[in-house]
Amino acid sequence: MLKVATWNVNSIKARLAHLLLWLRETAPDVVLLQEIKVTDEAFPGLEIGDLGYNAVSVGQRAYNGVAVISKQPIEVLAWALPGDVADTQARYLETFTCGLRLACLYAPNGNPIGTGKFDYKLGWLERLRRHTVDLLACEDAFILGGDWNVAPSDEDVYDPFDLRLDALCQPETRAAYRRILNMGLTDAVAALSPTPHRYTWWDYRAGGFDGDRGMRIDHLLLSPQAADRLVAADIDRTPRGWLRPSDHAPVHCTLLAT
Repeated sequence: MLKVATWNVNSIKARLAHLLLWLRETAPDVVLLQEIKVTDEAFPGLEIGDLGYNAVSVGQRAYNGVAVISKQPIEVLAWALPGDVADTQARYLETFTCGLRLACLYAPNGNPIGTGKFDYKLGWLERLRRHTVDLLACEDAFILGGDWNVAPSDEDVYDPFDLRLDALCQPETRAAYRRILNMGLTDAVAALSPTPHRYTWWDYRAGGFDGDRGMRIDHLLLSPQAADRLVAADIDRTPRGWLRPSDHAPVHCTLLAT
């Protein structure tokens, strides 16, 4: 079996103890990390390496940043999302490890709508769609995983009316996500744990987690070759309940080994 997880840690410096504890307790084979918020030089590769993991990162001081850690060697296939050489935000890292092509992504938030930030979000997702065309043509088993900043439907948010102006829930945002999903990919959690109103993110404010006022915005999308091996998928809410947690929970799936 091969266990692949994704987790927006919301600062690896602030959440390193949580990450190391979670790795020891759950032992995933590969983890895709988002919002590490450190430069590559400051990434805690030694501490993670002490647990038997290799690591690569695309970092950015105080903002964004993605990383892949794996129990097996990691080959980097792309350090950024193709399609815009002027985009310097650290939001994408594509690797090959454990027999899989794995893309770790941190999609733009896009708020507030009606601004350049929302336009950037939609443009970024369109670039991802075009790149997915190329990935599918390779016929590799791959996973697009990370913080998509998209709640795919009203069943993926606690209150559609309250969030009606949020960029993560706009019709254009959801349509951009569907255009990628409908190319033949499988949303692992939606496929195997389809219970509505199960979330991966909860606001820190006003008891968001205690009141379960959240959104499902972290996703693992599997190519047909990877989906054929899918046997389990779930959301691990446990770390969100720890002291001073990330506002996101890990999402994981298990594949049959080749």
